[in-house]
Amino acid sequence: MAEYQKPLPAPSEVSRPFWDGLTAGELRLQKCEECRRHIFYPRSLCPHCLSQRLGWVKASGRGTLYSYTVVRRAMNPAFQTDVPYVFAIVQLQEGPRVTTNVVNCTPEDVQVDMPVKAFYDNITPEMTLLKFEPA
Repeated sequence: MAEYQKPLPAPSEVSRPFWDGLTAGELRLQKCEECRRHIFYPRSLCPHCLSQRLGWVKASGRGTLYSYTVVRRAMNPAFQTDVPYVFAIVQLQEGPRVTTNVVNCTPEDVQVDMPVKAFYDNITPEMTLLKFEPA
């Protein structure tokens, strides 16, 4: 495998279960044990009720495309070979919205409200990125 040349996320103590889940091929979300709502992005307090009682659950990995844009001019030179690509917000079945990319289709085939499913992009042996593809 060639060395990955793009910026990589830096998992924190709080977000480590999310990244470990992706490497294991599953989407893990926090869920508040007080108000029972799913949470994304990982954090120490529930943004809905401020509880500290947060657990991790396996999510469906399914959702719908909430919004997107087609990137035709890379803001970072490391992404120049990827253009055009779809930068998107996916509404997960569990409720939260996730910023991501839509892959495995042409930008012209992407539509708001299209059903999508998680795609686990193993970019290095230690790091997997969450992307989505048409369901």
